[in-house]
Amino acid sequence: MFTQIGSRSASAYRKVGVETSVARASPHDLVNMLFDGLLLALGSARAAMQRDDIKSKCQQIVIAVRILEEGLKCSLNLEQGGPLATNLNDLYGYCVLRLTQANARNDDAALAEVIALIEPVANGWKEIGGSSAVPQLKAA
Repeated sequence: MFTQIGSRSASAYRKVGVETSVARASPHDLVNMLFDGLLLALGSARAAMQRDDIKSKCQQIVIAVRILEEGLKCSLNLEQGGPLATNLNDLYGYCVLRLTQANARNDDAALAEVIALIEPVANGWKEIGGSSAVPQLKAA
């Protein structure tokens, strides 16, 4: 009984913490959060695949695809972002394709490939920080 209540309380606390973080975050920080969530989902999908937990693997891949499609791709300004935005759009689309294949084929190498492609982009984004060199995102 106490475990369920404690678990629900912890979950509610985490949710409020995330909502507060998002509400206070700059556009740059929001993209950082998307990259962090994406890499976490990809790592969790690999771990689930290794322990033959198909349901969890599928859930984590769906989370990763949604972050790519609804978070990272949607935030790109293809009109003003030039070749950088176009290249990122293409990269994210390729990653979605590879994640779909990884899910259907239970292909750990495809998951590892996506991680290897995304990590340098995520690290580069973190390194530029809030500098004026940050590419323009679409206004919300």
